[in-house]
Amino acid sequence: MKLPQHTDLGATLEQSRSGLRQGHRRSLTRLLFLVTGSALAVFACLQILNGFLWIGVGELTASALLFYGFHRLERTRRLQQWIYGYLIPLFSFFLVIMLLPEASVSAFVWVLMMPVLAYLLLGKREGMLLSVPFMLVGGVVYWVHLGNVASAHALIDLLNMVLCGALMLVFIHMYEVRREAAEQRLVDLAQTDALTGLANRSSFQGTLSRTIAECERSGSEFALAIMDIDHFKQVNDTLGHDAGDHVLGHIGACLTERLRSTDSVGRLGGEEFGLILRDVKPADAYELIDELRLCIARKEVTYGERTIRVTASFGIAQWPEHGRDVETLFRVADHCLLGGKRAGRNRVAGAGMNLSAGQGDLLAGTGT
Repeated sequence: MKLPQHTDLGATLEQSRSGLRQGHRRSLTRLLFLVTGSALAVFACLQILNGFLWIGVGELTASALLFYGFHRLERTRRLQQWIYGYLIPLFSFFLVIMLLPEASVSAFVWVLMMPVLAYLLLGKREGMLLSVPFMLVGGVVYWVHLGNVASAHALIDLLNMVLCGALMLVFIHMYEVRREAAEQRLVDLAQTDALTGLANRSSFQGTLSRTIAECERSGSEFALAIMDIDHFKQVNDTLGHDAGDHVLGHIGACLTERLRSTDSVGRLGGEEFGLILRDVKPADAYELIDELRLCIARKEVTYGERTIRVTASFGIAQWPEHGRDVETLFRVADHCLLGGKRAGRNRVAGAGMNLSAGQGDLLAGTGT
């Protein structure tokens, strides 16, 4: 069975933290480092020419660190730490500018840049936690800078600053909340089978890859099972595709009801389903799947005035005994499934296991 390679959208969304994908965050952060480092180098030369040697040396040092970070950011795995290392000194520098005796009123507009940068680079939660304290301190500094706010003019200046900052924070936060919800909805649609509500092939393959990686670290075992509804084409041909869809929905409900919370299930396509059983030995996996086979065979599906009996065949592969990668496990499980179907269907088959069989395959008839 040839498996297409798909991006794990859920993992990508989790890693992104903000509205930007990880690669875009990295590129933007590098650009900020380059622009800020270049600007500081220019200002440092001007400060030295104006006789402020210590300020110029400090800015040159900061510029050198930013250029160093620009190159490190291309491959570092500590992107989040580098972003914090950039934003915290930058926001602190904004506050220092405001504290200078000769600071102009326009210097305080930098407070409004804090939530923009924090939310963009860190995401909703961490962006709020970082920007709010700095914005509150900036508001206090601005109040001290104004001095006596008893006059209407000074009070208007203070209120303008406070309201602009609060509205900027609220708007950005609301935008991030709506964006996250919309993006999560799109990811759910992209990873969910619309008919059964189960994970689709791409999502299931991503879960299987993560399961392999987790079991490699922990040393635990799991089983991959592939299930195929016996004679499903007969349902579509005799009762129509709507009846077939009804049967698929019924099977999806049976799988989710009977499996454990630690297990995973997905529709691989057509009448084929995949199951991942975590922390099970081969004998336990066989027992669980056989119970599921019996449950499906015993339940009748009512479709209008018709009663449909459904059976299913299963093929099982055990990790790491039968393979350590996705393709090998699928190939072994699929081979076992084909063996079970050739042996008469309504069976559980696994490498080195005896076939378990039930009575009948699929019957369609009249009922009340």
